[in-house]
Amino acid sequence: MIAQTIQLSLAPVFVLVAIGNIMNILTTRLGRVVDRSRILQKLYAQTSGTEHDTVVIEMRYVDRRIQLISHALLVLVSSGIGIGVTVGTLFLGEMLGREFRIATELTFFAAITLLMVALVYLLLETRLVARSLRLPPEFLELHRGEL
Repeated sequence: MIAQTIQLSLAPVFVLVAIGNIMNILTTRLGRVVDRSRILQKLYAQTSGTEHDTVVIEMRYVDRRIQLISHALLVLVSSGIGIGVTVGTLFLGEMLGREFRIATELTFFAAITLLMVALVYLLLETRLVARSLRLPPEFLELHRGEL
């Protein structure tokens, strides 16, 4: 029955919406990182000594962030394709009067696994940001106590 197939396909479609939202977050983060990399490339040529070393260190962080976000996006797209194949197998089975249960289960499992991998990449990227944005202790003036 097509109504039952539509009902079955709703869960994967909700996962697809979540994937799209995560991709939106990641592309926004990627845009900001790319903007920062352009600023750092200009500073690279204009600095020397300790200031130059600081720019190079930040450029390395930015490069790693770009890699992590790019990997996360690739894995999310793969996950989205897996969800699409899952829904496709549901409808194809309905149209052909056959059940592709194993294919549907495998593609859905693969898609969810890929989604989890992408979330790990996002976690790694945010941890990298937190680590790279630590304020130097001298700026915190901890010797002054609570303000």
